[in-house]
Amino acid sequence: MTDFARQVETLRPQLLRFARSQLRNDAWAEDAVSETLLAALEKPQSFAGQSQLKTWLIGVLKHKVVDQLRRHTREATILSNDDGEDIDEALFDETGHWRDKPADWGDPEQHCGQRQFLIVMEACIELLPPTQGRVFMMREWLELETDEICKELQITSTNLWVLLHRARLRLRDCLQLRWFDRRPDTR
Repeated sequence: MTDFARQVETLRPQLLRFARSQLRNDAWAEDAVSETLLAALEKPQSFAGQSQLKTWLIGVLKHKVVDQLRRHTREATILSNDDGEDIDEALFDETGHWRDKPADWGDPEQHCGQRQFLIVMEACIELLPPTQGRVFMMREWLELETDEICKELQITSTNLWVLLHRARLRLRDCLQLRWFDRRPDTR
């Protein structure tokens, strides 16, 4: 086994976890990951080394996941739309204004490139209720269109926007707690 093949194989569990979170079907996830690994191992020269191997493999997997979703559009996925308490009431007053003004995050784009931030972001996404996490990843990571997401999850576009809104609010709170409030003051 080549060094490249060993590196690819060590990333398999992380790829499988991502695929399962999106597809909610172990067989489909396994197929998507297998297709990704096969593509990488058949053409290792495709990896130009301009990014980390994990980043490149996730990019390949992203396309395989979208292919699986499109391939299985006729199979229904039944999801609960009940994702817990009403977070809007906890964050906003009766006039729609923030109860506690969010802290200044500075320049978020500066942090997006930092490996530690991405690790915290991934952990925050994992803490989302399953439906919210899934729609957020489908929209923001897989870049699926509204119609595709609604069809796959059998929800209305209004329900999708509510789920995305709640996911973003929860991510904001999680990132505030786990990243922005924990950074050392660099002033």
